[in-house]
Amino acid sequence: MGSPAAPDLVHHDFAVWGVAARIVVSDPEALPQARGIADAELAAVTAAASRFEPESELSRLNAGDRPAGGVELSPLLAEFVAVALAAAADTDGDVDPTLGGDLDRLGYDRDFAALPADGVTLTVTRPRRPGWERVALDGRTLSLPADLRLDLGATAKAHAADRIARRIAEATGADTLVSLGGDLATAGATDRLWEVLVQDLPSDPAQQIAIPNGAGVATSSTQKRRWRSDGQARHHILDPRFGLPADDVWRSVTVAATTCVRANALSTASVVRGLTAPAWLRGLGADARLVARDGSVVTTGSWPAELTPTGTEAN
Repeated sequence: MGSPAAPDLVHHDFAVWGVAARIVVSDPEALPQARGIADAELAAVTAAASRFEPESELSRLNAGDRPAGGVELSPLLAEFVAVALAAAADTDGDVDPTLGGDLDRLGYDRDFAALPADGVTLTVTRPRRPGWERVALDGRTLSLPADLRLDLGATAKAHAADRIARRIAEATGADTLVSLGGDLATAGATDRLWEVLVQDLPSDPAQQIAIPNGAGVATSSTQKRRWRSDGQARHHILDPRFGLPADDVWRSVTVAATTCVRANALSTASVVRGLTAPAWLRGLGADARLVARDGSVVTTGSWPAELTPTGTEAN
């Protein structure tokens, strides 16, 4: 998903967590401060919530003992865990933050650049017991069963984008857009509309949309973050019922919402739900664009209609 490059905007491109990122602000003088805010936020989130950093708070939690009375989390990690559990509840468990062990078992236990050519041999004997309902967060005290490992990847990047965009806009007064690997958040006090190109891979159908300040757009893809395990291609969006990659009914799902984390929860859950996703999204009144394996597009809510090469609306 591309971000805007209007003449009055300035931007900074960088990489974080193995994905491309961009900060865009409406005031050139605000860009250095915006970069500093983003760097500080991303460093703090990495230290708290990364599954791949051995010394992060989350990694130590996953590897350590869990007292019967629970573990007290830092304010930042408690916030990110609360967001993940809320997403699980909102999607009836389709976005489950307790899939860390399943991702490890599938070979996704390190950054993608370090993944081996092939992973482990898998044996699935029975459906997986849902994990998120067995997790309790009381204030900052987390109760996590010993057999579960947290992975906040389905919500952390989107929530970080929301936090960073909001903090930059508040600190600088500039209209702000933050994109972290397809998770996009905007913030600002004006009525600016941001022009955004929605396209997963270069070969996929593309569409230009406009989103206001105070919004989020997220794309969940079965075409990226792929690796091989047991001789099979895998992707990172797991069906929590089995702890295995969801069927790739959709090449990608893009959702627009009032926050990026909400958009991401709905797009991820739609990949998990497969063929039933459009009806579910329509029931929620969600604005979404789903690209099927054959490249055909389905939209829900008030998502703008696709145009054909002749400029007419597609059926």
